[in-house]
Amino acid sequence: MRDILKTISYGSLHFTVGFGVVYLLTGEVAIAAGVALIEPAVNTVVFYFHEKAWARLPARALQGLGFRRPGHRGQGGAQPA
Repeated sequence: MRDILKTISYGSLHFTVGFGVVYLLTGEVAIAAGVALIEPAVNTVVFYFHEKAWARLPARALQGLGFRRPGHRGQGGAQPA
């Protein structure tokens, strides 16, 4: 139940910020509402493919860039070496 509420909360925040930014830039309620509705939908699709791309990136490739595994010898998370 917490995840559902968190998702609704984030979606509301995302819509509000998107609407506010576009309204401040254009002064048009209709344009702001349209962008605030379309942008999260597009972002959701982009996020899906972003996750797929990251899933294909082996962890050792990140280690080659100087990042360490979470919990590796006191290094908290993916911190540069």
